[in-house]
Amino acid sequence: MSVKRLKLVIIPCLILLLVGGASAEVKKIKSMGNFTFVRIKGSIPTPEVMKMLADRYAGDIKYGFDQAGYGDIYLAFIEQLKSAEFEDTTWNIGETVKWMLFRSQGRIKVTGPLEWAGKQPLEVFSVKVKKGFKTYTFIIPKPCGNIALRDEVEEIPEAVCSLKVSPTKVNINDPITVDMSGSQYARSMKVEVFDRQGNRVSSKDLTPEAARWQTKLDKPGEYVFRGTAINLADKPSSNVCEGRVYVNYPPVARVVPNCLNCREYAGRPLTFDASGSADQDGEIIRVVFELTDSTGRVVDTLAATQKPYIWEKILYSPGDYTISVTAYDNDGAASVATSDSRKTIRVTRKTLFIAAEAGPLLAHGSYTAFGFVRTGMFVWLSPDKTSLTFTSGAAVPFKGAPWKPVITANILGNVHFGKVFLGLGAGFMTKERSDRKTGVDALGQLGVTLSNNYLSMWQLYFEFRVPLGRSFSDCHKMAVGLRYNF
Repeated sequence: MSVKRLKLVIIPCLILLLVGGASAEVKKIKSMGNFTFVRIKGSIPTPEVMKMLADRYAGDIKYGFDQAGYGDIYLAFIEQLKSAEFEDTTWNIGETVKWMLFRSQGRIKVTGPLEWAGKQPLEVFSVKVKKGFKTYTFIIPKPCGNIALRDEVEEIPEAVCSLKVSPTKVNINDPITVDMSGSQYARSMKVEVFDRQGNRVSSKDLTPEAARWQTKLDKPGEYVFRGTAINLADKPSSNVCEGRVYVNYPPVARVVPNCLNCREYAGRPLTFDASGSADQDGEIIRVVFELTDSTGRVVDTLAATQKPYIWEKILYSPGDYTISVTAYDNDGAASVATSDSRKTIRVTRKTLFIAAEAGPLLAHGSYTAFGFVRTGMFVWLSPDKTSLTFTSGAAVPFKGAPWKPVITANILGNVHFGKVFLGLGAGFMTKERSDRKTGVDALGQLGVTLSNNYLSMWQLYFEFRVPLGRSFSDCHKMAVGLRYNF
């Protein structure tokens, strides 16, 4: 059907006897046909024709919507009209519309509110247009193109809550991200955190613009994150909206030294046993040992990755030490320091040794050779710095008369310079020949420590003896000795 033919066919169509601006008083109309928006030839038009006319007269419609104060829904009306469903219905007697758009003397006018007061219901098309949360119902009398707003209903949808928590398994004080950005139709959101006993431990109010929250939990166990979305009508969401997070129990570290008061353990192996470390909800995969001295300086560390997590360590310096262990589980959690994971030990050094020495000795008087053996004690006065040596024994000549076996005894104070030491003291020796006297010697030793594991030492020294009260040329002596202190 052509538009030209349709424009001539307008069956009683329409509108107001009074035209004017908006008024709070409802005007009653009993007939239509004098003030039509467009004139259409032919029989009652189809919805397709009405959609075509609305598109052709879009400018006039926009002007009318602006006049009615509804310019903000004009675009939605034009766009949705293209696919809208036109419902055949009636404008019943006594029913009102908020306003109506029509044409008078070629100009677009708007009036309302209007009440239909005709003798019978008027046949109309009904069209719904949505914008935001509102639904607008328009009626268009048949076959006029007048447009009237019957009502507008705000349809606020229920909020749909969405909550995502990541990660779902963490260690104590690891960051946890809560994301509620997937919630729909929400004016605001709220998330609450509950422990396993149902106690609320924290909460946070969120908005669609700030829908993420990062938090931490400082106690192990299972937690429930419950979310609620609030719609524009302040109604909370009804769908289940929650996530769960498990906070890993950290391992518990324990260390047991083989001694706390470790007497004479310098140079001996100490054992630090961390096999008693345990994890409540996992397994220990690594134990880190740390040994510090009395000043807090780290002496040594060891990372053990295989059971039974035992460290054997030799200390060569006496003093107070602290052994600490940290256990790590299969989720990366580390134990916290406790009295069980941290122990202080005292290591002392061996200072008293049995000394045994032997070697050749030359006595003046054609320098006759003797072989001597002595035993006694070696005492550290200040370890590695000063010491005291006392030995006694016998020397046997390699020749016969007039040479004879002798008894000797030495006492020396020693000063140590690293491995080298110098000893000064006094010695006693019985007469080495029948024509000489028993006497006291001034004694000196110059030696070197061949080995020292703090539990035993080998020393090599040169000894020179100067007789006191006797002839130097007749009675001085020299010796080379090998000493073992143990």
